[in-house]
Amino acid sequence: MGADEHIAGRCEVGLHEARAELERLLADQRFHATDRAKRILRYIAERCFEGEKSGVKAYAIALDVLNRPACFDTNADPIVRIEVSRLRSALSYYYEAYGPELDVTVHLPVGRYLAVFTPSVVISKPTDEEMEEAENYVELSTEDAPAMTERSRAGIRRAQVYRVGAIAMALAAAGAAAASFVVGRPEMTVRPHVTVEMSAADDGHAAEADGVARYLVSALSKFRTLDIVARRQSPKAPVAASYEIELKYYAADDDRTVWWQVVDGLDGGVLKSGVDKVQLDGRSEAVVRSELVSILARRFASSRGVIGNLEAHDDAFAGALGNACVLRGEYALDEGGRESVAAARPCLERTLVLAPNNADAMAVLSRILVVTEGADPETADFAEATTLANRAVSVDPGSDRGYVALMLAHFYAGRTDAAIASGNRALALNPDNPDVLAKLAGVLYSSGYRAAGVTLAEDASENVEAVPRDARIVLALEAYRKGDWSNASLVSEQINCSDFVVRAIRAAALGEMGSTAAVGSLARLEEMLPDYRTSLKPWMERRRYPAEVIASLEEGLTKAERATAERTQAAN
Repeated sequence: MGADEHIAGRCEVGLHEARAELERLLADQRFHATDRAKRILRYIAERCFEGEKSGVKAYAIALDVLNRPACFDTNADPIVRIEVSRLRSALSYYYEAYGPELDVTVHLPVGRYLAVFTPSVVISKPTDEEMEEAENYVELSTEDAPAMTERSRAGIRRAQVYRVGAIAMALAAAGAAAASFVVGRPEMTVRPHVTVEMSAADDGHAAEADGVARYLVSALSKFRTLDIVARRQSPKAPVAASYEIELKYYAADDDRTVWWQVVDGLDGGVLKSGVDKVQLDGRSEAVVRSELVSILARRFASSRGVIGNLEAHDDAFAGALGNACVLRGEYALDEGGRESVAAARPCLERTLVLAPNNADAMAVLSRILVVTEGADPETADFAEATTLANRAVSVDPGSDRGYVALMLAHFYAGRTDAAIASGNRALALNPDNPDVLAKLAGVLYSSGYRAAGVTLAEDASENVEAVPRDARIVLALEAYRKGDWSNASLVSEQINCSDFVVRAIRAAALGEMGSTAAVGSLARLEEMLPDYRTSLKPWMERRRYPAEVIASLEEGLTKAERATAERTQAAN
């Protein structure tokens, strides 16, 4: 069999077309793969062009591309699997965004190191039989789907629809019997595209400003809430950058200041602006730069940051899949009650049917599987939650989201040491993410490491658009433990969520203070949890709260009950 015959049979397009797509892809600045990943892709593709049918061996990649010694052991060192996993993710995200404009695409089938080149598929209306089969597998009704005509400008700006070929591969990977395109299905959204541009207020500090910009881009790239893209893209690209972050750097004798604004990438409208300042205080330029970059990264890229809030509250994608589901799920976990958390689950599950390698969706769904059932070992599927979290970190080893999900799955299942190890891994991957700090703070505090938990909770509360719920809970519990009832009540009142423990802290703190407001606070707890006298303790035990914390809250609630009884007696 000749090379052209092989490409036509194995790679499904001609040799010339396949080579052209490989070179075009590797030269495209929108393809966000590392140089190492690109070398691996070229190596695997060239072997395909030479007639490789079954796929390249991991050992060959390790020696020929990664420069490992001849004694390299693929079983002991997973470097090849990790790098190829990252490459698959980069290819997936690239073709999800830009596939519709291309004639040929390339992917690496899971389980083999083989490059498969395929022509883009033209959308055609499925037969009635195909539609019925697809709808039986994926319960997608036209009532659930948003209108696909007359979309808002914001919807057009951020919508990223999967090409049909990608849907077919995703459904096949999920084990579907057929890979038919479902007409009118919700749109598949991806992370927003963001550009960064920094200028100095005076030429004398241009180099300093450039350094801050480089470090900021690096810090932003560690978040899984956005994708950093080149400043200018091809006018043929289906979607331009969603947001542009414009910054100006000011250097004074005693401080460094950055003025910033977040701009709509389509029409140039200013969405939000602000100023952040760091005092020198005799510190080195590197230390000041690090603090400034951390502040800015949190400001823009945390789940509740400027861009996250803009994306999460975009009504244009109320029924969309993909990144929109991930954002809604995270928002529900941080702000909503059990009903809103449970409501986020179907959207994430449907996302994974169409995009089974979406690490973000896996991570958030893992957390929802645990929290939906209140971490009750009788009903919560810890095994599935752990499997999803492990898959998330396997697909995207650099994902702090994935390791946070793994930490919480381990923690609620009673594997404390494994939970803390996963949390520390997430922190190492992205020390600027307040959500990571807050979640790890909660795990550490409940595991008896109070000082460390409080320190992380305080750090998570600084320079953020919204303080993460877990950080506030840790700070409220610590204030309560120290007998600072007023501060415990104040902090718990700032937590905007219908959480049993938050309402218990409010009522117990007011009870300890002897406040008449304890009566109303206790009534709200009882309205939410009528049998709280018997169910609150086991519920908190399932969530791994320390016994002394539970006991102290029960004591405060008893005082609140006493105040309620006295008020009732006085009224009679």
